[in-house]
Amino acid sequence: MATSGVWRLVAAGVIGLTVAGCSSSPSGEPPAPTSSQSKAPVVVKPAALTLTPAKDAKDVAPGEPVSVAVADGKVGAVTLTGADGKVVAGKARPDGSGWDSAEPLGYNKTYKLTATATGTDGKPVSAESSFSTAKPARQLGVSVNLDEGETVGVGMPLIFTFTGNVADKAAAEKALKVTAEPATEGAFRWSGDKQVTWRPKDYWKSGTKIKVAAAVYGKALGKGSYGREDKTITAAVGDKLVAVADGQTHQMTVTINDKEVKTMPTSMGKPGHTTPAGTYTVMSEHTGYTMNSATYGVPEDSPGGYSTFVQYAVRLSYSGIFYHSAPWSVRQQGHSNVSHGCLNLSTENTKWLMDTSKKGDVVTVQNSGGPKLEPTDGWSVWQLSWDEWRTAAN
Repeated sequence: MATSGVWRLVAAGVIGLTVAGCSSSPSGEPPAPTSSQSKAPVVVKPAALTLTPAKDAKDVAPGEPVSVAVADGKVGAVTLTGADGKVVAGKARPDGSGWDSAEPLGYNKTYKLTATATGTDGKPVSAESSFSTAKPARQLGVSVNLDEGETVGVGMPLIFTFTGNVADKAAAEKALKVTAEPATEGAFRWSGDKQVTWRPKDYWKSGTKIKVAAAVYGKALGKGSYGREDKTITAAVGDKLVAVADGQTHQMTVTINDKEVKTMPTSMGKPGHTTPAGTYTVMSEHTGYTMNSATYGVPEDSPGGYSTFVQYAVRLSYSGIFYHSAPWSVRQQGHSNVSHGCLNLSTENTKWLMDTSKKGDVVTVQNSGGPKLEPTDGWSVWQLSWDEWRTAAN
């Protein structure tokens, strides 16, 4: 009997241990929920559609996108139709959250936008909006000092010139995009109300690919003006060519990719016609050009006036500074300054430099005895430091 009692005690202890093993964890935390318990409850709602522009909107800028946004559902069929029945192209967003137009609208037109969506409740909903686009008081075109596919120099500024005054400069800048590969830091600066220039912080890197997109069509530019048409231009940056002309040594030294390749005699502005000192950018090249004093206010038939044909000429400023062939001053080249302000070179040297150079290359004039080159005279953007460029008054 004693043995039997011991057994009952041991059995009870085992049972107790078994019960304890099935109880909550020692920390007192509840057991982890099953996967079915962890799922959030499905929210069932009707779809909510937001159409932009809103119903009965007027003076809508035709360059701004038309859109449909869907909350608590997925977008369905969307149609944007003009009064003439023409359907405007558009595309649903990949995640089903909406739809966006894919082409610009016309000026002074009416449109109807209809859209459907299915909510999380599984039910379809629909909405529609009718609106009209703006009738411009004027349309502004824009040109760029860049030709499609051309190769330019490392000093090349990108100049956008509008056909009329731009009242909303911020809107214009937003519509003008400059992208580069590799990425290049730069900024806009306005000169008056018609022209804005984008320049990089430092000289472009050789080999950079440039894309300019002037997406101005249909964009409101202030005071009833709208953009006329878009422009897209691609270009590339070539070798780094820098020419330095010194008025004391009367020599021009040319480097390509930071290696000196040629030094040639030059003659620049004589007293009374001294060449402005500073960093110029090549603007244009000409074969067969007439240098005429009337371009800077001195009639050719007056004392000090002239009209001279040259075989090669490269413009460096609006005020009439060129480097050009001057066979009549070859004896003075390398010794004295005798020009009316231009950089005189021999015909052979001018041809070599013009053949080697390109638009956007850099020409620096030093020790000329002349005034400081104005940053607004030509494409002379490098006359301003980066901080000056960004803070200069428009």
